[in-house]
Amino acid sequence: MEQDSSKMSLSDRVSSLRKSVNQAYNAKPASHWMLLALSSAAMLVAFPASSLLSRVYFANGGTSKWIISWTAVVGWPITALILIPTYFICSSSPTPLNLKLALSYIVLGFLSAADNLMYAYAYAYLPASTAALIASSSLAFSAIFGYFIVNNKIDVSMINAIAMITTAMAIIGLDSASDKYSYVTNTQYIMGFVWDILASALHGLIFALSELVFIKLLNRRSFHVVLEQQAMVSFFGFLFTTIGVLASEGFQGMADEAKKFDGGKTAYYQVLTWSAITFQLGVLGATAVLFLSSTVLAGILNAVRVPITSIAAVILLHDPMGGFKILSLIISFWGFGSYIYGSYSVNKAPLSLPE
Repeated sequence: MEQDSSKMSLSDRVSSLRKSVNQAYNAKPASHWMLLALSSAAMLVAFPASSLLSRVYFANGGTSKWIISWTAVVGWPITALILIPTYFICSSSPTPLNLKLALSYIVLGFLSAADNLMYAYAYAYLPASTAALIASSSLAFSAIFGYFIVNNKIDVSMINAIAMITTAMAIIGLDSASDKYSYVTNTQYIMGFVWDILASALHGLIFALSELVFIKLLNRRSFHVVLEQQAMVSFFGFLFTTIGVLASEGFQGMADEAKKFDGGKTAYYQVLTWSAITFQLGVLGATAVLFLSSTVLAGILNAVRVPITSIAAVILLHDPMGGFKILSLIISFWGFGSYIYGSYSVNKAPLSLPE
């Protein structure tokens, strides 16, 4: 008879977790875990690199929020180029595109374009370490929206994680005096804070809606199907963002920005190019994680990359790191750990889906 989980000691829980991990590892070939490790590394390296490059763009003379958000989607053909060979390798055919599926891609593409623009405003006014820490709230929003939209389960540990992450965000707000750049006004700093939170909320909504598309419209999660969704969403995000860039005359302003950019034209275009490449590599890594593992692991890695970005920003960009921000980072780690444990607990049971 299985021991009641409420009466299990800590050592019993650790032993149970170790046993589950060993069973999961032995159930898959070594190649599976190698690909999963590489995909996870892509998320944990490429996404932080893209975030830091966004801050480098603004810190060295870049001013267009539309241009930096455009770099997040202009690399969509990379995903499409990887998708095409998978049809031949996997002996599969493209998923039939009906009206509902097309509309879902358009809506997700529009939301992604809006999300990228909000994050661009955040990185324009906030240090990269601060913006990344605030963005960790996307994990809490993912859990909340997943509960209401996809009927994902939430236990006490996950509620605790949401509370810890919310507390960490509040603590960052107390450190605004030592965290604000001298050329950023109080209003701009506050707006950057607000845009970051709104972008994180929208990111959580996009994550839940994407999972709903898999459940309701695609009914499967093969590698090429995951790539199809990402390619189509990125394509429509690219279209919406390009319209915004054209309307704001962003392309016309690129030549002038390049001339004034610290480091010159070459540095300017390198920053934009590598920003686009690293973001797409992160997207491909996340796509592979979704296929090889689960949305839970993808969500966890998406949150873990936040402190990595913060620490890298302090080391590479010399971001200020006061006592409040360190405390916020520690509490965020606590929240991540609680979320990981809660995700493990609720996913031991079958997932119930909405009708």
